[in-house]
Amino acid sequence: MTEKGINNNQVEVAGEIISTFEYSHEIFGEGFYMVKLLVNRLSEATDEIPLMISERLVDVTKDCRGKYLRAFGQFRSYNKHEENHNHLILSVFVRDLEFLDSMEDVKPNQIQLDGFICKQPVYRMTPLGREICDILLAVNRSYGKSDYIPCICWGRNARFAGSLEIGARIELVGRIQSREYQKRISEFEVVKRTAYEVSVNKLEMKVPEEE
Repeated sequence: MTEKGINNNQVEVAGEIISTFEYSHEIFGEGFYMVKLLVNRLSEATDEIPLMISERLVDVTKDCRGKYLRAFGQFRSYNKHEENHNHLILSVFVRDLEFLDSMEDVKPNQIQLDGFICKQPVYRMTPLGREICDILLAVNRSYGKSDYIPCICWGRNARFAGSLEIGARIELVGRIQSREYQKRISEFEVVKRTAYEVSVNKLEMKVPEEE
């Protein structure tokens, strides 16, 4: 893997395929498809993580629901324009994959990111007194592109993240999680949507290197 910035954004997820392959788009004759992966947490909860997979990696004409898959790649974003505003779409761009016989001794969900805070962190307390901080991380990609990834920190990591300024460079380790929410689109209509974010386990600020 020689693409510039590949080490800034590394994801490994493993779980059960719970959807069929749905066509997304084509680039230079290569078709890309979306599929959903059900990933277990350490608790009894689960996350549904969207994967973007090339037709060159897997036979997208087959129904693979119920099979176990481990995927390696990057957590990427793009802005989808809808209802007069931009909606951030996130998915795991798969670079390599393997089918598994079982989930035994497999790390189901881990991500490492190296990027820059591009929005003022939002620090707050839950009603039960737990500290939370939301950050938006810009992670550089090749060809001058960047991925914008929402992250959530807890406890002492939240307190530390809340003190950071826009432009600070940080490294973090965590997992991708899904979260359902209700969005009101009119006076009489509410739709259910899913948001994706990184739940941060470890967080460190990188000091700029001297020139």
